[in-house]
Amino acid sequence: MTSKGHFITFEGIDGSGKSTQARRLAEHLRSLGHDVILTREPGGSPGAEEIRALVLQGDPDRWSAETELLLFTAARRDHMERLIQPAVDAGKIVICDRFADSTRMYQGLSRGDLRGKVDTLHDLMIGREPDLTILIDMNPGQGLARAKGRQGTEERFEDFGTDLQEKMRAGFLGLAKEFSDRFRTINGAQDIDAVAQDVQAATAAYLSSSG
Repeated sequence: MTSKGHFITFEGIDGSGKSTQARRLAEHLRSLGHDVILTREPGGSPGAEEIRALVLQGDPDRWSAETELLLFTAARRDHMERLIQPAVDAGKIVICDRFADSTRMYQGLSRGDLRGKVDTLHDLMIGREPDLTILIDMNPGQGLARAKGRQGTEERFEDFGTDLQEKMRAGFLGLAKEFSDRFRTINGAQDIDAVAQDVQAATAAYLSSSG
């Protein structure tokens, strides 16, 4: 059904429900006949998944913000080369759980004031933005409680606590204004089905306007 490829990303603080909504959108679009690839960052390709283990596990102080920036950019470059760009070029819809906007927040704003370096590296090594970014907005305390409740092994960033999540939320809302042409902000405090309906509506509007 899809003739033109599209690149859609999901962003939000930890525990916002973006991963669930990314999966639900993929299922919805497939039911409409679209060819959809669901992926994530860091990760999505074999090399990037190896880097994911390095940056999401271990002590919160394991890496500096500068080192994280280099690791995430390396993972993203591999992801773009091996999965995202070939799929978009083939006319598929790629849905990615996090992308460069997360790096702009976690390393560029909230931990190291490295936004300029993040953007410079992105322009140099990645060179493209998503076509549509869905921001699932949520209260940081509620999101962090959800994230910690998962009791997984990839909790390095959650372990920085509520202060980081507060900065992240404000930063994401700032990005939504800065890149208002591609961001759509969804109220993540609603029940899961209501959020999914809002996500589907925003995506349908984008797809109809993009031809």
